[in-house]
Amino acid sequence: MSVFKKVRNTINLLKSVDMDQLAKINQQIDLSEAMKSLGQLDERQLKGLMKMLKTKRKKGQSDLPPIDGDFYNLDLKLTEEQRKLQMDVRNFMEDEVRPLVNDHWNRAKFPHEIIEKFKKLNITGVPYEGYGCPNLPFLMEGIIAQEIARVDVSISTFFGVHSGLAMGSIYLCGSEEQKQEWLPKMQKLDAIGAFGLTEPNVGSGVAGGLETTCKFDGENWILNGQKKWIGNATFADVIIIWARDEDSNQVKGFLVRKGNPGFKAEKMEDKMALRIVQNALITLTDCKVPENDRLQKADSFKDTAKVLRMTRAGVAWQAVGCARGAYESALKYTRKREQFGRPIASYQLIQNHLVEMVSNLTAMQTLVFRLSEMQDADLLTDEHASLAKVFCSMRTRDVVSRAREVLGGNGILLEHDVARFVADAEAIYSYEGTKEINSLIVGRAITGYSAFVS
Repeated sequence: MSVFKKVRNTINLLKSVDMDQLAKINQQIDLSEAMKSLGQLDERQLKGLMKMLKTKRKKGQSDLPPIDGDFYNLDLKLTEEQRKLQMDVRNFMEDEVRPLVNDHWNRAKFPHEIIEKFKKLNITGVPYEGYGCPNLPFLMEGIIAQEIARVDVSISTFFGVHSGLAMGSIYLCGSEEQKQEWLPKMQKLDAIGAFGLTEPNVGSGVAGGLETTCKFDGENWILNGQKKWIGNATFADVIIIWARDEDSNQVKGFLVRKGNPGFKAEKMEDKMALRIVQNALITLTDCKVPENDRLQKADSFKDTAKVLRMTRAGVAWQAVGCARGAYESALKYTRKREQFGRPIASYQLIQNHLVEMVSNLTAMQTLVFRLSEMQDADLLTDEHASLAKVFCSMRTRDVVSRAREVLGGNGILLEHDVARFVADAEAIYSYEGTKEINSLIVGRAITGYSAFVS
């Protein structure tokens, strides 16, 4: 562009600018910084900004509060670095996952392309020390679980199975050699993990009734049996398999590698919840596993329980994320949806539902925040984790139900996200210990009596 043309364009631009208005804006923000930031936006972002600026607000909308499920501002308890990580995860989920999640959920497909993008966040194995892991507080693992589930519970489950259950089993129960072999590449998401405990006939009774067996033949361990509902198992590089030793009757853990002879994983179809999660029915038929792939520090179900205790807090956080996503989606909808000439958010019955939702959500958030503080202080017990799982999974059910209620007929459409949260809440309610089992764990702790059937 010639100098003359630049000068002419500048003169025309100055003629169109309200200098008084520009002066007022300059008193509130640094215009030079604003111009610099605008210059860094791409075409899509600029168009989005202009669309927002051109949107005409209706009467009474100019001072609407932001849509934020953190009603008690718990984020203020985070450090600046922790808050930045939280927002990095949130922005990633909004930009990379939300645009594709409904389509993949509807087709029961996993978006494998996001794994490469996930690597840049460096959030795998958050609370572990060494092996390339961030070694951050358990609180941040919970915050991350919430942020991922706030957009999609399936992706949060994928992440929890890999980073929590699979990596956690190796971290707590593996030998140093096993940790060195697996944890660094799992932390980088260069190898994906799965966790095989639940069976077709054994769910809540895994502590004493595993049907999958293992037997040492002098050279290898021979595994036989089936596992069901195993997330990530159709594409995982390593699957943690828990089996009952035929000789000692104790539970042992094994690292079963992808492609191991005698190992078969079949994708489970026709689920109504967590449709993106690739759950599998695993069949082990004389599956040979060498001794050096047996988890060397897993000698009984007590060791398995250590892993479950560590990860159960994350499931409670996941329930919070599901509830938060449903609440924020519902609130957004009620502000836009009009009936009888005004937004339905202005009606008493709708506001009652929204207040019940944010009340439940806030109670859940404060509970899990304290739970993670206890975990970081090494005060966490089974009953603490179980109470959180019981309460949060029940309250999440209530929140998503009310979210679906305020959306009316549109509540069953995927385009508004709430329908997905309603379905996925049912999975959270059942896995990582049912309401009944976790209630009995808490009941035993507060009464001193065990009500479990022996």
